Amino acid sequence: MNIAAHPELLELLAASHALGTLRGGARRRFEAIARESAPVRAAALIWQGRLASMTELQPSIVPDAAVWTRIRNLIEAEQAGQALARQRAAPPAASPAQGGWLRSLALWRSASLAGALATAIAVVVGLDLQKQLETAPTVQYVAVLADDKAAASMLVTFDPKNRQLVLQRVGNYQPGADKSLQLWALPPGGAPRSLGVLGDAPALKLTASEADVRAVPALAISLEPKGGVPSERGPTGPVLFHGPLIEKTL
Repeated sequence: MNIAAHPELLELLAASHALGTLRGGARRRFEAIARESAPVRAAALIWQGRLASMTELQPSIVPDAAVWTRIRNLIEAEQAGQALARQRAAPPAASPAQGGWLRSLALWRSASLAGALATAIAVVVGLDLQKQLETAPTVQYVAVLADDKAAASMLVTFDPKNRQLVLQRVGNYQPGADKSLQLWALPPGGAPRSLGVLGDAPALKLTASEADVRAVPALAISLEPKGGVPSERGPTGPVLFHGPLIEKTL
């Protein structure tokens, strides 16, 4: 089955792979397809970047007091379960009928508590996931910049909502101490235009408009002297990575 031809299925599989909920044979098959299919590989990298950015690029937030309340509830529920297990393991102190009634009552109380706790956890997790999806950046354009051997090194996405071009390293290439990586736009029929010099951070955000991105069919990264070169000179070093900038329709 060509999952690249089924956008909704591809998005679901890519998200599940990034979240870690795609397991076993399904995960291995998805990874095998991603190695052979650039659209599938790009979808997987996009979702990995979305989830990674939530922790790497966002400021730290002090947990709400309700979080500690939920933790205490979980601990108390676990302690209640352990106490119930000890009670069931202990020899009955009352008559068989009375002991059975008391054990049944305690069992139903524990089951009710566990059910209420599971419902509360499900609601909290659902609200957190919905909030993450609402605040996740949108992606309209994507490019996977690779070398001549098709080894991916950089994932580039454009977020029109925040007017940002986001670059995330997916390879392990590092320039020398006296060199820098420089990103270039390759407009049709025009000279390359510098979009910025890449630092050592795993991700870089550049301000860009949709009109600027729409006019760029391809991107490239060259190896330049430390600090890069002026845009009007164009790349002076070897072009290490390149790839088309594709409008995302998935």
